[in-house]
This record gives sequence, structure tokens and C-alpha cells, in this order.
Amino acid sequence: MVMIKQITAPIRSLVRFPLFQLAVVVTVILWLQAADDTSALGQIFKGLDNLVDATVRLFSAVFNVKSFTKSWLTSGFWIGYVYLACLLILSLMRFMIRVAVDLIGRSNAFWLRNAIARERGIAAYRAWVPFERIRPANIPQEQWEETFAWPANNKPPYLPLAQRMVRGAISYVAVVLAAAVLLQVFTPFPVLTWLGQLTKLLLG
Repeated sequence: MVMIKQITAPIRSLVRFPLFQLAVVVTVILWLQAADDTSALGQIFKGLDNLVDATVRLFSAVFNVKSFTKSWLTSGFWIGYVYLACLLILSLMRFMIRVAVDLIGRSNAFWLRNAIARERGIAAYRAWVPFERIRPANIPQEQWEETFAWPANNKPPYLPLAQRMVRGAISYVAVVLAAAVLLQVFTPFPVLTWLGQLTKLLLG
């Protein structure tokens, strides 16, 4: 497993490079555009084209969009939607690979259980060391870990996913509203007015 990670390290660093990701997204868009309209790829392109057009028309209803701005909005939404789709596909692939590795480790298929356990044990130890450094000397290690890291009921010491998503959404909305207020007060852009009009359009 370590050898595989070392071999694929240059590929992973290249994939994480933003310009490479942008080039991949633009290539995917051109590939979809070149597909036949009756094919599955052509139907995907048509659906994305309708989605981008609807989004641009929604923004056109909020503020004045001229030809130059419209072209930038169209290109930006195309890149954004395809980028999000690629992220979702990659996340699904990573989830499936993680499930497959768990199954391989649990069943010891191809005799890889020890290698997987060793790699994950090293990662767990590296994450545990900073936590252990701040443990007071008068608190036993078992009590320290049970209180903050591994509770006795085997439940994770963090909130469920739904609550974390709600908190994250609230924090993002708060940051966007704060930025909108600052732009409204200190710049000539009526961002709060645009957001109000956009909310009215979305709510019908």
C-alpha cells in the first residue's frame, strides 16, 4: 500500500493542481459539446445547457446583464456546474474505493489485511500524538481518551452529519450576508438589493 501511494504521489499532486483541474473541466465541456445530440452525452450537454441558460436568465432578472457579462456568466456557470459534477463523481468513487478496501481488510482478501491495518494504524498514531501531548500528567491515558477521543459507548465524539451540515450551511449564509452588508455599505454595488430580488424570484 505504501509503495502504491509513493508511485501515485506525482499523479495525485498533478490532479490537485487548480490549472490542471480547470483544463480537465474545459476538456469535458468540449467533449460533451462535440457529442451527437441524440446520444447520451448529447442529452447531458443539452440538460446542462438548459440549466446554465436558466441560471443566467435568473441573474438577468436580478440585475442588468449585458453581452459581455452574459458571456462571462455563461462560461463561469458551465465551468462551475461541470466542476461540481466531477467532484460528486470523484467523491462517489472515493467512497466506493473506501468501502471496497474495508471489505478487503475485513475478509483478508488477497492477504492485504495486515498491510491495510498497518497503514491505518500509522495514520491513527500520527493523529493521536498531538492529542496526547496536551494530556495532563495527573489524568490517566484511558480516562483522557474516553473523555475526548473514544467514548465508552463507542459513539463518535462529534455531532451527527446532518447537524454538522446544518451548522456549516448557517455559517456560510452568515459569511455571505456579512460580505453583502460590507459591499452594500462600502462599495457602489447594491448587493443586498440583488439578494432580496433573487430571494423573491426563488420564492415565487
